[in-house]
Amino acid sequence: MRVLRSAVTGVGGFLPEQVITNDDMARMVDTSDAWITERTGIRQRHKIDDGMKTSDLAVEAAKVALTAAGKTAADVDLIIVATTTPDMPFPSTASIVQNKLGAPTCPAFDVQAVCSGFVYALSVADGFVARGLSKCVLVIGAEAMSQLLDYSDRGTCILFGDGAGAVVVEPVEGEGSKADRGILGFDLRCDGSKVDLLYVDGGTFEAENRIGKIRMQGNQVFKHAVHKISQAVEAAVEKANLEIADIDWFIPHQANQRILNGVAERLGLDENKVISTVAQHANTSAASIPLAWYVGVQDGRVKPGDLVLIEALGGGLTWGAAAIRL
Repeated sequence: MRVLRSAVTGVGGFLPEQVITNDDMARMVDTSDAWITERTGIRQRHKIDDGMKTSDLAVEAAKVALTAAGKTAADVDLIIVATTTPDMPFPSTASIVQNKLGAPTCPAFDVQAVCSGFVYALSVADGFVARGLSKCVLVIGAEAMSQLLDYSDRGTCILFGDGAGAVVVEPVEGEGSKADRGILGFDLRCDGSKVDLLYVDGGTFEAENRIGKIRMQGNQVFKHAVHKISQAVEAAVEKANLEIADIDWFIPHQANQRILNGVAERLGLDENKVISTVAQHANTSAASIPLAWYVGVQDGRVKPGDLVLIEALGGGLTWGAAAIRL
């Protein structure tokens, strides 16, 4: 029996030119390169220039992904942007991206699941494609996290960076087996009782209606991360009728090198199968998975036919994973 699958046919990424090193951070807050590197694995991060917005990052990443897929903006029939830092409360950043790209009139909306946003958005795209509603979907993770940072809080300001990654999702036919190309299995979760572990302390209902800053109980987030991420990964792999040993590349959310190492160890994954960009990009929230994916494609590690496992955990707490055959 032939089965309609959602295949990732192009991957793109974009980083703003401005680079902030750990030494630069040490001139802003009481920290050091050694302190940051030892605790997080981060060595630098990118920051948007004045006048640049999340939609600008998203558009550049989308252009690269479309070119890689052999498509143009005219082919796009759905745009989903995963972001925590929209250009404005409304309209959606996706609608702004649609206009800037020159894409046709089509559905365009944002998904907000913080660092898990790209995994959530990809699952939404899968639903549209698998039901025959879309034939060329742009799924973009784009973040300007620097806009939410309190540069007096060394526990958070050192962790985040700006950037965007994108994929093109198209329908392919398969046999309904684990050897099929396409998105093979998802697992998405949220525990709203953990909101206070990672959040932004401003917004519509704040008395001053101000732009909030990221607040995090880092030790508690770390405590939950390895267990919850591993849980979702194992569930996604099981839903795809796969084994962890089948995975060619593990492309995790780039939050902290210690978390990446902990998840890989818990799952029994060879560290050589883990694509890590946390040292260069820091945590770019919803952009981190597609950005790391793009790096893996660009340097020749990630190839057609490979089985890729992605995962993320973010504020909410939200978390999720997906298994994808390229």
